[in-house]
This record gives sequence, structure tokens and C-alpha cells, in this order.
Amino acid sequence: MKNEPLLPGWRRAKFGDVVRLSKARSPEPLADGLERYVGLEHLEPGDLRIRSWGNVVDGVTFTNVFRPGQVLFGKRRAYQRKVAVADFSGVCSGDIYVFETKDARALLPELLPFICETDAFFDHAVSTSAGSLSPRTNWSSLADFELAVPPIEEQLRLLPLLEAWREVFEAGTEAIADAHRMRRAAFNQFFGRGVRHEKRVSTPIGELPKSWAVASLGNRYEVQLGKMMSENARSAPGHTLYIRNANVQWNRLDLDDVAEMAFSPREKEKFSLRYGDILACEGRHVGKSAMWKDEIPGACYQKALHRLRRLSDEDDPRYLLHCLQYYSWTGRFVAVTGETTIPHLPAERFRAMFFPFPTLGEQVEIAEEIESLDSAIATLEDRRRFASRTLSLAMNECNGRRDV
Repeated sequence: MKNEPLLPGWRRAKFGDVVRLSKARSPEPLADGLERYVGLEHLEPGDLRIRSWGNVVDGVTFTNVFRPGQVLFGKRRAYQRKVAVADFSGVCSGDIYVFETKDARALLPELLPFICETDAFFDHAVSTSAGSLSPRTNWSSLADFELAVPPIEEQLRLLPLLEAWREVFEAGTEAIADAHRMRRAAFNQFFGRGVRHEKRVSTPIGELPKSWAVASLGNRYEVQLGKMMSENARSAPGHTLYIRNANVQWNRLDLDDVAEMAFSPREKEKFSLRYGDILACEGRHVGKSAMWKDEIPGACYQKALHRLRRLSDEDDPRYLLHCLQYYSWTGRFVAVTGETTIPHLPAERFRAMFFPFPTLGEQVEIAEEIESLDSAIATLEDRRRFASRTLSLAMNECNGRRDV
């Protein structure tokens, strides 16, 4: 910042020269008419709105007061990037700083949250944090942060631009949340009533369309755990890439970090993966699943994962993949594993679990309906990312960079 030339009319200033740390306190919030409190858990990264809070009457020891228009900044674990603008009065955690501008004629109050959201400010907050488990920054360090302050007429130009892109970003966030709620509601419809409006009948796993079959997973899919990790496998020559529990996310694979170990020719044949196999977590987040689509030819998998391979072409693995997520949402796996710190689902118990199986045609219809929803959500997420990038470029202007 110090070596970068300033735009005409801009000036350098310390954060503490233009921003004040509020020290307002209320030992008795209820008596002062303050009914709500905000903790770090109520602030969402990248969201300037406070969408949740607690009630002081339920018991809280917070005394830091905030008022509408002030900026709340999470000083603990600043890398979480928690900033919000208050639109009501309340008290907040001691791990939250309350900022306000010193002089609205020098720095518009509405511009302050965008300054606090810049990469430069967060980088400074993180670099000045101390502590290993819960690093915290401090006011004296933040006050020393140097920023470029535009003239007031430039601030008035920047503000509508920032607010417009912030609104686009927030609208995208809300649309994505609505789409996920719609997806979840669709799952309840698809896996309980189907898509053909059939009469339902009672089954061992609840009411289902009359034409549907109920069968144990082992009757329709081969269920097999992968190879056990060992020191010999780590050190032996001839390493093969293999998929771990950590690589499996819901309906997708994270292949940024794929491990290797030795597999004998016989093991490669036994633990190889084919297009359409489902990989389901055996422990921790039991049942979390993704489909293998030959992303890494010749890859195998480890014992922390079940490989589900259909026994006939009368089943569509895409349908089962989504049904597994429905089972997770509705507590079916917890009913089998119980409430434990690290649950496990052995292969024999997984094979014995009952699942609903429509005809192949209806399985395909359900899978394609869900894929259509997922495609729409992906489009919304792309648009939100574009809005986020544009907003970030616009916020860089708060540091005197002419990027937009």
C-alpha cells in the first residue's frame, strides 16, 4: 500500500484515524431495552446481514452494546471473515469488535463494512492475530492498518456500485438457499410418492407407490469394503491411487488430494472401480456417497468406503445415490448405527438395510428430475461467484486500486 501511487484526491490514513472502536457497555441489557444478543456463531462469512441472534432473557453475559448502522467484526479467528452491519440494537460477544466512522464527512459510515471486507484488511487482521487454538487480533493492530481514503465525491460514486453488487450477491445467496429447500422437498416427494401419482400401500419402510419393490440393498447391489491401509502397503513398490473417505462428498468427489498405496494384481482386480459404482462412507458421516465416473482410470478404494455395484441393468445407480442422501436426511442410517461419537456401518448391516426400488423407468425419471434441480443450483452458484468476484474488484477501489 505504501509504495502504490494514490489516485488523484485520495489520501492515506490509518484505520484508527477514521474509525472508532465503540466502547459502549450495558451491565444490564434488559433494563436498557436490549433484548437480543449476537455471538460469533450468528455471523456468516460473506454476509453483511445479521440473520440470527439469541435472546438476552435466555441468559447471556455479553455487555458490549451495538446500535443500528454500526459494523460488527469478528476478532477471533479472523480468517473466517465475519463482518456484519447491525440493523437493530443489542449486545454482542467480547470476540466481536463494534466499529463506527469518526466523521461521516471524511468516511461514509455505509462504506465502512466494505473496507472491513477487503482482502487487505482481513490479511492484516489474520497476520496480527495471536494464539494457537483461537487466534485473536487486537484493536491497536487494526487501528494501525493503512488504507487509501477517497474524496467524499468518489465515496458517493463507489457506494451505489458496492451496494448494487452486494444486493446481487445476497439475492443469489437467498435463491440458492431456496433452491436447496426445494430440492429437499422434492426428495420427500420422489422417495415417498414417486413421480407417477400411484396409489400407495403400506410396506416395511413406510407407505410407497404400489408398483415399487422393497428389497435389501444386498439383493440389488454388491456391497464391498475396500482395502485396509497398512505400513506394508505404504512402503511396498508399485503404488496405485486410491479413494479415501475424505475424498467423498455428497454427490461429488474431491480429488485434490488422492493418496497412493501398493495393490497386488489380485487386489487391483478386487478393489478396482468402474463407471457407475457408488462409494459410500462406512464411518463418521455414514452413508455419504458419490458416484465414480472414471475420473482416475485404474484407481482403487480403501476400507473406510463401501463400493456399491449394481447386480443388474434393472437399476439406475443415480437413483440409489440420491436415495442414500434421502436416507441420511431422514435419519435411517442413525437408526442403524445409533448415536455414537464415530458411527460405523458394517457391510453386513448395510446389505441388510431395506430400500425402495421403483421400476427402472421411474428410477431414471427421478434421477433426471434431481439432476435438473442440481443443474439449476449450479447455475445459480456460478452467478453468485461472478457477483462475488465483481464485488471484490469493486471493494478493491476502497484501497485505491482502479480495477473497475
